[in-house]
Amino acid sequence: MHLPDGFLAPQLALALWVATAAIVGFALRRLSASSDEASAAQRPILMGIVGAFIFAAQLFNFPVAAGTSGHLLGGVLAGYLLGPWAGTIVMTTVIGIQALIFQDGGLLALGANIFNMGIIGTLGGALVARSIATALGGSRVATIAAAGAAGWLSVMAGAGVTTLQLGLSGTTDVSIGLPAMLGIHAFIGIGEGLITIAALTFIATTAPDLLTLGAPARASATRRILVGSGISLLVAALAALFASADPDGLQRVALTLGFHTAANTPPFELFPGYTIPGIDSATGTLLIAVVGVGIIFTAILLLSRIAARRGRQ
Repeated sequence: MHLPDGFLAPQLALALWVATAAIVGFALRRLSASSDEASAAQRPILMGIVGAFIFAAQLFNFPVAAGTSGHLLGGVLAGYLLGPWAGTIVMTTVIGIQALIFQDGGLLALGANIFNMGIIGTLGGALVARSIATALGGSRVATIAAAGAAGWLSVMAGAGVTTLQLGLSGTTDVSIGLPAMLGIHAFIGIGEGLITIAALTFIATTAPDLLTLGAPARASATRRILVGSGISLLVAALAALFASADPDGLQRVALTLGFHTAANTPPFELFPGYTIPGIDSATGTLLIAVVGVGIIFTAILLLSRIAARRGRQ
């Protein structure tokens, strides 16, 4: 659901930039206010690990229907592991770097993309997951299942909101675009839910201390970084080998309904489409993953430490 520039009316894109910036700024303030001395030292590393994993997992496009693929959004996963405010900062960083460095989504449309793919999942998804988990009894199994259900709902909500934005921009007729977007993303949402459940179950059963604030001393910063980076790069390697090359849900709908020609060419290109010119796709994807994981981890680390420093002050 990475909207390119040209799909949204400039006025709407700018309005969503302002709204998203306000929400992200509030998230930063809440994060700095909640950074006590014990968690301030650990949270930046945990946020970096989650951001690196979500970036790597998003490289894996899984087939969902004939000629269509989908990939993880990750908002609910980030919100579950880190809380809604830290999760919002992580998703903002991931989506921002995807647009700036990999030309995945437009710069003018960046506010809309962060809102549709990140904020809806981390804030709305966290509330939905908590409500479902409470209704199911609040056990660990119920909580993880609730996160999976919320993941599916976050994809559907993001697809619906994206379609309304396209309709307001005059890009497509909502009465036609909404059934098409929701129909495809219902299947993509199943993948989102299953990946969310699998990731949380894996962490809960193999390394529960890896992503827990105040965990025992054995979960050192070095161990967390090494294990988190290793898992992220393993996921990226699998993506390089097995990811589908088919267009994603939004691209498929745009091609079917004929508004794909409204997309504008990016003003610059660094690593467009997660590729490196002159290098074959599998090797290039793996190299891009190494670069992206490093950039995202570093950027999140800096942002979260700035928030923690402000909290102490």
